[in-house]
Amino acid sequence: MSGEMVFSRPQLKRARYAVAAVFCVHGAVTGSFATRIPWIADHTGVGAGQLGLALAFPAIGASLAMPLAGAVSHRLGARTALRVLLVLWTLSLTLPALAPNMVALCAALFVYGATAGMSDVAMNALGVEVENRLDKSIMSGLHGMWSAGALIGSAAGTLAAHLGSDARLHHALAAAALTVLGLVACRGVIDLRSAPDAEAPPRFALPPRSALVIGAIGFCAVFAEGASLDWSAVYLRDVLDTSPGLAAASTTAFALTMAVARLAGDRVVDRFGPVRTVRVGGVAATAGGLLVVSATGPVLALAGFALIGLGVAVVVPLAFAAAGRSGPNPSQAIAGVATITYTSGLIAPSAIGAVADATSLVVSFGVVTALAFGLVAGAGVLRGAGRVPDGERGGASPSPAAAVKD
Repeated sequence: MSGEMVFSRPQLKRARYAVAAVFCVHGAVTGSFATRIPWIADHTGVGAGQLGLALAFPAIGASLAMPLAGAVSHRLGARTALRVLLVLWTLSLTLPALAPNMVALCAALFVYGATAGMSDVAMNALGVEVENRLDKSIMSGLHGMWSAGALIGSAAGTLAAHLGSDARLHHALAAAALTVLGLVACRGVIDLRSAPDAEAPPRFALPPRSALVIGAIGFCAVFAEGASLDWSAVYLRDVLDTSPGLAAASTTAFALTMAVARLAGDRVVDRFGPVRTVRVGGVAATAGGLLVVSATGPVLALAGFALIGLGVAVVVPLAFAAAGRSGPNPSQAIAGVATITYTSGLIAPSAIGAVADATSLVVSFGVVTALAFGLVAGAGVLRGAGRVPDGERGGASPSPAAAVKD
């Protein structure tokens, strides 16, 4: 059917819940994998240095594969593309635990990252479409569901590790369950299809200029997020000489702050708009960074990390939303922003370590603080991330798809 189909509110609400479930499944795969990394390292016999190298391959695979997502969606339609890519992602969870050596582990993690990245682009593109049609912000909540899924997956993985279960069995069972849940969730998403005369996107496309500008804000947020997640416990232990238990609690507290802020973020964005929300968030994250670098005890440092998490929580969802409205090819723009943010997540932990090795961890988080302030300065590029008023939207779909099927 050509032209734009009008959806009822119940249909759009069902689509919103379906995409939210997809985000939760996607996050659960990540949480399931992360908790069994020590088992996988022992099974393959790799040391810390080799493991660090191997763990770069998911981001490499994602960065290379994400630009292909637009072509896959154009060829298969949005719903089928999401279904296929999500199943490939859930099933790829089984691969790392099966790797017998370093080379096989790197190859498995490359595939794991590639399928993660392409399904990530597909689900975010559909999330932006539902947000446009509902005319209310939902992207922060969707990313909050991803965080909730990651927490659920990591909790199950922690239990499996505590029971001493074989990660091959654990990941096989988790992959089977998440595949079924993902297929059920995909049934409820809206099906966008390109018009018959629409030009196919290139199979591999570099990010458009608009995505580079928006991605720069995402880069700052993800760098601060990755640095805090990976180094907060080390900071409390090495700089402030806290107990291992309290140091570990800082990571959990940060992750919970991120999840809660994202789940509540849509109401804030609808009330104050994306630019003001990100600027205030940037101020909070900057203040958090200053607390961390000036802290003389664990209480101030914990408060600082919590403020960083609170401040950066909604930035990436808003960056995806802005990318989805930034040009004629939303999937390509979203893929570009996703590539930049994945790259930031890849380099942040090693960059913090390199700066700390050359100077100190305090200086490293001075860099994080400076990037957090970049959110205040650059928030204006997310002006298109909020709701689109009816008078400004016109009759054209923000999607490259001219035909919509439910």
